[in-house]
Amino acid sequence: MRITQLELLNFRNHVKSRVDWAPHLNILTGPNGAGKTSIIDAIHYLCMSRSFVSRTDQYVINSDESYFMINGHFEGNIRAEFDVACSYSRGDGKRIFVNDSPLDRLSDLIGMVPVVVLSPDDKKLTLEGPSERRSFIDSFISQISSSYLRDLLDYRKIRRQRNTLLQDFNGPVSVLKTYLEPWNIQLLEAGSRIVAKRFEVLENFKSYLEKDYAMISGMNLTTNLSYETFCEPSANPEDVYEQYRQKLEETSDKEIEREQTLIGPHKDEIMFYLDDFELRRFGSQGQHRLFALSLKLAQLHYYSDELDDLPILMLDDVFGDLDPRKTEALLKTLQEHQGQIFITSANPVPFEQYVTFDGKRNRLFKVDNAQVEEIIN
Repeated sequence: MRITQLELLNFRNHVKSRVDWAPHLNILTGPNGAGKTSIIDAIHYLCMSRSFVSRTDQYVINSDESYFMINGHFEGNIRAEFDVACSYSRGDGKRIFVNDSPLDRLSDLIGMVPVVVLSPDDKKLTLEGPSERRSFIDSFISQISSSYLRDLLDYRKIRRQRNTLLQDFNGPVSVLKTYLEPWNIQLLEAGSRIVAKRFEVLENFKSYLEKDYAMISGMNLTTNLSYETFCEPSANPEDVYEQYRQKLEETSDKEIEREQTLIGPHKDEIMFYLDDFELRRFGSQGQHRLFALSLKLAQLHYYSDELDDLPILMLDDVFGDLDPRKTEALLKTLQEHQGQIFITSANPVPFEQYVTFDGKRNRLFKVDNAQVEEIIN
C-alpha cells in the first residue's frame, strides 16, 4: 500500500500544502517546528482516523481556523486505487470519506491502509504502565483482524454498561447477580476471543522481535516477552472462556463491593525482557530506545508477511539517537523493504551516502515554515 498524493488544509501549521510522494523512501528534513511531523501525522489520520501526536482533534486545527481537511490518494494490490479524506470542524466533529462516500463508523477505516509509526513518544511503550502496551497490541492486531477490532469495541461497550449496572443498582445482591448474568455472558464471549488472539499474535511475534533487535543493536542479548493475563493463555477461545467464567464467579462479590469489572483483558500486561532481566525496571535509556525501534520494525515485518498489501512505515525523528553503525544498519534494512517509508529528520544525517534520490523511487524534501519543497540532486 502507498500514498501517491497528499493535500492539507488548515492542518496544524499547514494552511495549504500539497505533496506528491515517491513509492519507496520519502525523507523530510528541516528545523524543529517546521511542519515535518504534521505531514506524516496527516497520513496517519487517513490510515487510522486519529493523530499519533495529539489525543484531541480540536488541537490539530490551525489556530486561526474552525476546521481542517486532509485528502490522500492511495494505490495498492487489493484496492487498485482509492481516495481517503478526513474532515474535522469544531461544530460537526470528524468525518471520514472513501471515494467521496462517508464511512458510517470511523473504525471501518482501520486496516484499509496498514501503517506502522515510530515516534519519540514511543519510549512510553517500554517505560510506562500496562495501558501503553495494551494500546500497542490492540492497534497492532486491529489492523490485521477486523473481527478482533469488533470484539475489542464490543468488550469496551459491554464493560461500560456492566460497570454502570454495578454502580447504579440499589436492590438485593441476589437480584443484581441475576441482572448481571446476560452481561457476563457477553463479556466472557468477547473477552475470551481477545485473550486468545493476543496470545496467538504475541507468540508469533517473538521471533520477529528477536531478529530485529539483534539486527539494529548488534548485541548478543536475547529478547523475549511475556503475556500476563487472568488465566493460562491459549490460542483457543474455548479454553480461555472456561477459565474466565471461573474467575468471574470467584470475584463476583468483590466486584459488587467495588462496583467495577475487575477481571478481563482490560487488565492485561505485556512484559518485555532482555536476557533474564525485565526491560522496564532494569534497561538503560539506550536499550529502551532500541527495543521500541525493534518493536516497530518487527511489526513492519510481521505485517509484510501476513498482509497482501505492504504497510506504510513512518519514522519520526528517530535517527538523531542512533550512532553511525546503527544508522547504517537501519537504512540498509529500510532499503531492502519494498514498501513505502516516510522519515523525518531535524538533525543532519548523511542519507545521500546510503540512498539514491532519483525523484522516482526515492525523494528528499525540505520542510520550512510549513512549506514543502523537493530537493533535486
